[in-house]
Amino acid sequence: MSTYAPGAFPPTQMLETDAVLRALVPAHRYLAELKGLARSIPNEGLLVSTLSLQEAQSSSEIENVITTQDALYKYQIQPQTADPVSKEVAHYAGGLETGFQQVRASGLLTLNTILAVQAELEGNDAGFRKTPGTVLKNEQTGAVVYEPPQPLLVPELMAELERFIHADSPLDPLVKMALIHHQFETIHPFYDGNGRTGRIVNILYLVKEQLLDTPILYLSRYISQTKVEYYRGLQQVRDDNSWEDWLVYMLRGVAVTARHTSGLVQSIGLLLQQHKQRIRRDYRFYSQDLINNIFRHPYTKVAFLERDLKVSRATASRYLDALAQDGILNKHRLGRENYYINHELVALLFNMPELDL
Repeated sequence: MSTYAPGAFPPTQMLETDAVLRALVPAHRYLAELKGLARSIPNEGLLVSTLSLQEAQSSSEIENVITTQDALYKYQIQPQTADPVSKEVAHYAGGLETGFQQVRASGLLTLNTILAVQAELEGNDAGFRKTPGTVLKNEQTGAVVYEPPQPLLVPELMAELERFIHADSPLDPLVKMALIHHQFETIHPFYDGNGRTGRIVNILYLVKEQLLDTPILYLSRYISQTKVEYYRGLQQVRDDNSWEDWLVYMLRGVAVTARHTSGLVQSIGLLLQQHKQRIRRDYRFYSQDLINNIFRHPYTKVAFLERDLKVSRATASRYLDALAQDGILNKHRLGRENYYINHELVALLFNMPELDL
């Protein structure tokens, strides 16, 4: 069994080995490509809103909280009728947005921001745990594998982590991200939501370091597809300081995920231009706000259009019905309310292939 060793972070051993340096090259290359592609989308909110729900779904799957993208988009349409699991997963997107706005405003990734993210995720402000953390056990034998630090240590350990996040360092920022994630999960500072909060911290750190302008690189799908390797890597560092394997694993995840996301962003951008040209050609009511609405909300409704276009309910209904009649949107019914699906965008989002590992 391993337990948290105070003073063991940050590691003092050589971290940027030849293997790590080789892994950094594609990670930075594909991350830079993604940053450039994202800038080609007229409205940053389009990508954040569509991709954050995918991340919410994948991140929650790691914790065996399972829902569908369809259920998550329906939650946005009618939150009062959604099932509890979909509500829980949808809170992830809220936590991500909370963290992103704070990091963008301040340029910092503080403990207050991390606490705000976790509070949004869990729907409470319990803060750092005041009881022992979850003990990890071997699923086959039941033997204790890892015991997190005692609660009295958590505030200072998190303060130390905050200092490390902002400290000048010769380490590559992607290496620092991997170290931060490992330390956060090792401290296990909260009663619940540690995994999901830690994965949001990853992307917020990349935004803080200006490696991305918007939080659209989500490692949860990679972690979900390589869950055994992820948990083994976390534990091997605790057992015998196997940092190289952990860092290479995380850097590979950045490269694979950034390349995959770039392909999706390109497809979204192409579809957006096709819709824009068609609606501008065929409808006098074309506007950029209309395009933004049907891409920010793959499932949209009259109230969303009323708000975004500042038009009457009757006018918003007429616009959406016209687009549905022409096949640009598909019209559906949920309870007493109609909603409209950007079905070509949804096909892109719902039918993404597995990551090419």
